[in-house]
Amino acid sequence: MQLGFVGLGRMGGNMALRLTVGSPDGKVKGGHAVVGFAKDPNPDLVGVEAVTIVDTLDAMVAALVPPRAVWVMVPAGTATESVITELAKLLQPGDMVIDGGNSFYKDSIRRAEGLQSREMGFLDIGTSGGIWGREIGYCMMAGGDPRYIAQLKPILDTLAPAGGWAHVGPSGAGHFVKMIHNGVEYGLMEAYGEGFEILYKSQFGLNIHQIAQLWNRGSVVRSWLLELGEAALARENSLQSIQPWVEDSGEGRWTVAAAIEEGVPSPVIAASLFARFASRDPYNFSARFAAALRNEFGGHAVKKVEEPKIQSDGSTQ
Repeated sequence: MQLGFVGLGRMGGNMALRLTVGSPDGKVKGGHAVVGFAKDPNPDLVGVEAVTIVDTLDAMVAALVPPRAVWVMVPAGTATESVITELAKLLQPGDMVIDGGNSFYKDSIRRAEGLQSREMGFLDIGTSGGIWGREIGYCMMAGGDPRYIAQLKPILDTLAPAGGWAHVGPSGAGHFVKMIHNGVEYGLMEAYGEGFEILYKSQFGLNIHQIAQLWNRGSVVRSWLLELGEAALARENSLQSIQPWVEDSGEGRWTVAAAIEEGVPSPVIAASLFARFASRDPYNFSARFAAALRNEFGGHAVKKVEEPKIQSDGSTQ
């Protein structure tokens, strides 16, 4: 099958490679053709005959045979909105757009309605798998009209491992399921992080890489995330070279908002989101304020910030 592809970076580029030349181990053969548009394409795509890279969306659409299918894999928000708006002007009735990024599900519902008014299809496909997807496949959660799901089935069958994709519901459902998936991921990562910090700071001088390795062999908390943690600890048991800054890309916030809308108590996911905010604050005014209050009401000692020492040459240490 021929597929247009917008966004051929680390993840999108690997998806294009799996579709065309297959998985690195040769178990997935690929066999599809990709016409891609990207400002900074994955260098691994250079020389791949089944991947044609063009420099405009117009050229990509012109190179596709109707009915066209165009997969959009760019950052959620303005970038996705801009690309889909432009594609709506270039495509024809019967063509379809697939958003495989992490868009907000309500935006996906709106985009589906807008394209439907032009007699075009829209699928929102939440895609999980990261940089490992080319090798092991991508888990894909698809929302949209069953007609377009059927049309895209050869692509989904190649991208996903066996049983790794599903049509989960109407437009918006795919991105909603992926949103909750990422909210759960926040909670899992925070639980692992907190547990390993307790181990790391214990009186026993524990080898936390050894423990991660141990827990991945038969333990009820074994998981792919823990396998990745094991690999990271194998490289550096203390993780001291990594700054304690954890970004959030939006899905955690949207998950908490959905929980509020639905009246669902989600304390673990909410706390994991707020923990990410806390990781980015070297000043931590709230903790300073609490320490000041304890000093005021109970005379509890506070730890003063040490002033930098001035050296004879005027520098500080």
